[in-house]
Amino acid sequence: MTAEFGAWFAKIALWALPVLFAVSFHEAAHGYVARWLGDDTAARAGRLTLNPIAHVDPFGTILLPLILLLVGGVAFGYAKPVPVNFARLLHPRRDSALVALAGPVTNLLLALAAVLLLPLTMLLPDALARWAQPMLQIMVFFNCIIAVFNMMPIPPLDGGRVAVAVLPRSLARELARLEP
Repeated sequence: MTAEFGAWFAKIALWALPVLFAVSFHEAAHGYVARWLGDDTAARAGRLTLNPIAHVDPFGTILLPLILLLVGGVAFGYAKPVPVNFARLLHPRRDSALVALAGPVTNLLLALAAVLLLPLTMLLPDALARWAQPMLQIMVFFNCIIAVFNMMPIPPLDGGRVAVAVLPRSLARELARLEP
């Protein structure tokens, strides 16, 4: 029982940082790009930060990934969406697509950074490398999964928002109706 608990604890410890980094950077990216394009809603709500506490959804960021890890699955989670007032954007149709793309692009950049850091783990002492290497591998995997998942063209996912922005207006209206 103790060895099993130790294995669960190690798995949770390895996944915690990559999940928090992924969801925090993803959501902050939406807010920063929205501010850059004219909407300061996220800043006024205190959500223009990389601090994970501002983005944590108790179920989606903590409970769901924990349950999935404990039952032997892969951690999957989500954060509270950063508030964006699309009407305040300088060019609402185009800029809403850019705001939506910011999250998944940031996840892909985090995955790339982790890939570039992986070879450097060989320079670390063995005890540290045994943690850093799998954590960076999880960082690559989780960020790629989050980016791909979020680009599905289904509102309210980022891909759905991009699709609404680029489709002809009649189709965009129909797709936008799916958003809760």
